[in-house]
Amino acid sequence: MANEGTSADLPWQPPTSVEQQLYDAGLNSDWTRYFEVLAGTDLFLPMSRELADAVPGRLRFSPFHHPDVKGPCLPVYTRGMLPPPVADQIFERCELADLAKGWPRPARWLAVNPGTPVETFLPADPRKWKRRARNGSAESPLKTLWTGHRTGPMAHGLACGALLMVNNGAIWNHLGWQSGGYSEEKELLRAWWSVTGRGQWLEILERLLKGELISPAWEFVLRVRQAMIQEYGAVPDPVGWREAAERVLLSRTAEVVDRTGKPPEFDLDADIALAHQLIGQVLRYEARFRADGLMAADECVRSVLAWDFGRASCMARWGLGARLGELAETERAVLHASEGARQVYQSWGDYATGYILGRCLHFDSEEFGDWYTEMVTVFRILTTDPESPWLSVPWEHPAVDLTER
Repeated sequence: MANEGTSADLPWQPPTSVEQQLYDAGLNSDWTRYFEVLAGTDLFLPMSRELADAVPGRLRFSPFHHPDVKGPCLPVYTRGMLPPPVADQIFERCELADLAKGWPRPARWLAVNPGTPVETFLPADPRKWKRRARNGSAESPLKTLWTGHRTGPMAHGLACGALLMVNNGAIWNHLGWQSGGYSEEKELLRAWWSVTGRGQWLEILERLLKGELISPAWEFVLRVRQAMIQEYGAVPDPVGWREAAERVLLSRTAEVVDRTGKPPEFDLDADIALAHQLIGQVLRYEARFRADGLMAADECVRSVLAWDFGRASCMARWGLGARLGELAETERAVLHASEGARQVYQSWGDYATGYILGRCLHFDSEEFGDWYTEMVTVFRILTTDPESPWLSVPWEHPAVDLTER
């Protein structure tokens, strides 16, 4: 086994804890620890985009020759060592167990992060790797790119997607996104968003940034309550909130009739019933939020626009990984998500409860199942882990002139 470390003249900053652990284990010839880390993390195979599109869903190996070892080498990269996305070359995600199962016989070496300061060559031994793969050390769900954005407006925009990124075990601040692997990113966009092309991605991204994918009814009842808080200086009781929402709906209906001279095309009774139902749901979720420590006794959810802004922060990166967009487009979208969030919310906690309520109204149906409990777990990580952006990236920061980008 060979390990190339840093030189004294060229200090090297590991991009994530994985590369740091691999470097330390290799430097100390602790190969048991090295394989524990390697087996517990994602590995990425370089491949041509043309080949991946022609034969989707299959790992293709591209061995190369290195002057320091004899025989073909199969290159893989850890998450933090992936280069910025380019149009023609992509990376497919795999694990050590996948390599052991489908190892190409001509290859003599597994080259981990070749051409980098943490380059390591491992003799091909698929049988041993199968055993090693069972003992992978679990990674923290909160993953940080130490060499990425950790302060400033861009970090803020990336952190707007942290609830989802941490829940998915992805790096929260990886702007040059390709961490799911090219084919996986394409499939997830298709399956979850029906996005299969650039135009669809741009449309979804724009709607998320405008807050157009959340239900207008959700935001309506919350805005009624916020207006009452601003007017009366206190959170209204449930009866008063329901009555106010009903009055607004009646007033809007009257305006439509006066303007058109015709009965409304919508069902006013159904809209009132829905508003009453939603108010009840919001109150029950907020009671659970308080019981689980997500908000204080005197707090309430301001808005659910965070549900769209947070997904926009992630969608901008997913599109880059699927090669539907360019890095500059991703940067602009992330900054727009940050700006939109700061115009509505006052803190990370304020933002978080809006995101979680939106997610629960969309998926959970008051079951308080995984859609909710996952967020409680991630919320606690993001409010306690020393590496959390919510503890290091201030909510407020100088506005960015987005017209220049």
